Amino acid sequence: MKKLFLYLLLLGLSSHVVAFENPQVRMETNMGTVDIELYMKQAPQSVNNFLRYVNEDFYSDTIFHRVIKGFMIQGGGFTTNYQKKPNYDPVTNEADNGLKNDRGTIAMARTGIPHSATSQFFINTVDNDFLNFTNKSTRGWGYAVFGKVTRGLDIVDKIESTATGPGGPFPSDAPQQQVIIKSIKLLKSKTE
Repeated sequence: MKKLFLYLLLLGLSSHVVAFENPQVRMETNMGTVDIELYMKQAPQSVNNFLRYVNEDFYSDTIFHRVIKGFMIQGGGFTTNYQKKPNYDPVTNEADNGLKNDRGTIAMARTGIPHSATSQFFINTVDNDFLNFTNKSTRGWGYAVFGKVTRGLDIVDKIESTATGPGGPFPSDAPQQQVIIKSIKLLKSKTE
């Protein structure tokens, strides 16, 4: 009877743990596929904001418009014609969540105003400690990490190595051969 109770308890706990599995998305680009795990517990507003755009197919046929070797690749806001897509209201900066802008992490792009992130994101191609939260001042807020690449970091590196220069409204750092996000889709849970 004791063994049966323990078995049922463990079974119940394991299904409870699975229920809190982090969402996963797949980004299809014209250079390859990138899978990303989203950290719902640490960055719920950022993840929900990102998933809102994903679920509305917002990112399809947008570009990585800013690529800086040894730093990051940024996308999620402009069409292939360099038209800025309309956004929802900005989300609260969650950079004080303990996550770091390490290689392979995805973070919310924003202006110089700490709580200005909307649809744009970037993937760190190196450890960018200077982007981490230090304090709640304009300079110290940092950039909110909300996930990490789990497959396709080689594709991120490939995108990072593209030749850049002027493009659309950008005087520099735009890939000269456009890097197109064909789609970003939410993957089904492993339990489904």
